[in-house]
Amino acid sequence: MKAWATGLLGLATVVFVVAKLFEARYPWLGIVVATAEASMVGALADWFAVTALFRHPLGIPIPHTAIIPARKDRVGITLGQFVQRNFLNRDVIVQRLTMLRPAERLSTWLMEAESARSVARQLARGVSAGANVLRDEDVDQLIGNALMGRIRATPVAPLIGKFLALLTADNRHQALLDQVIRLTAKGLAENQDLIRERVDRETPWWVPGAVDEKITKRIVEALEHTLRDVNENPDHPLRRRFDAALDEFIVRLQASPEVILRAERIKEDVLNAEAVRQLSGAIWRDTKAALSRYADSPDEVNTEAIERGLRGLGQAIRSDPVLMAKIDRWIVDAAIAVIERYQDEVGELIATTVKRWDPVATSRRIELAIGRDLQFIRINGTLVGGLAGMLLYCLGRII
Repeated sequence: MKAWATGLLGLATVVFVVAKLFEARYPWLGIVVATAEASMVGALADWFAVTALFRHPLGIPIPHTAIIPARKDRVGITLGQFVQRNFLNRDVIVQRLTMLRPAERLSTWLMEAESARSVARQLARGVSAGANVLRDEDVDQLIGNALMGRIRATPVAPLIGKFLALLTADNRHQALLDQVIRLTAKGLAENQDLIRERVDRETPWWVPGAVDEKITKRIVEALEHTLRDVNENPDHPLRRRFDAALDEFIVRLQASPEVILRAERIKEDVLNAEAVRQLSGAIWRDTKAALSRYADSPDEVNTEAIERGLRGLGQAIRSDPVLMAKIDRWIVDAAIAVIERYQDEVGELIATTVKRWDPVATSRRIELAIGRDLQFIRINGTLVGGLAGMLLYCLGRII
């Protein structure tokens, strides 16, 4: 582009010289001389202006030339302030993030199998790396204190009572009783020999074996008959007694100080057991071992469960416009908080970075980036200057 602009200046110079030589013989060449002369003036003026931005024209230290190298630091400060005011502006960021619809993009990305797999593996790698940094004794203490403290702070008896109340809602406990009855009947049928041995031990030695056999048979038959009646009759007295006993037990679990205190003592005995105290350490060691195995052989570990969870999260976000709007708002608020906190540092970073640049190299980079358009300024100056010269010559002749 420099060659084109300089060539056009050379062409205007040649035309000027030739036309000037023959102007005395051919007076009409006066308009050509005026046009070429003005083109030369316009080309030289714009060459000076463009060159003065980056260096001293012809190496002469003319004032207010080599502007970019001389004002590089000021340019950096101005650029930092410009970016800070116009790009890190709250309204601009909010408008741009709202247009991007980050929640929708996030959900779409998570629903892709490859994206979910990549995130799952990165999460597993990150957790594995973090686990190796933690000391076992610190984690044991943390888990132990948190877990045991939470269990000790929670009364166990009312919790069990609420669970049983939930279990008995809609007579769901009757299905459990039916299952117990079936298992008991099956146990009777499969263990008649054990019952016979027990009867033999409990009866006197002088009772004949036939009598023991009959006693065993009567016991088994009576139990089987009772279990069959209970199983077939929803209103059997045994069922009603079971309901009454269970209801009373639920009430006592939630309201009786004695039962609650007894349950707390049992809980303390369990928590103070050595096996329970070692539970937190065992949990952490097993978890750390699994993470270490993943760190050693990441391709052999199945992250399908995490992937399904991530894809499910993406689907949940996509199908819930309210949740999507909330996530968009969270992202916008987080971005604004970060930008407002660090926008001054960004402007300062730009100014400091530009200040460290070499003036000559900086001028060269900028010239290479925008030089093509700057050379068009020279070309346009040549053409516009020539046109202006021609018009002025015509105007002078008319006057």
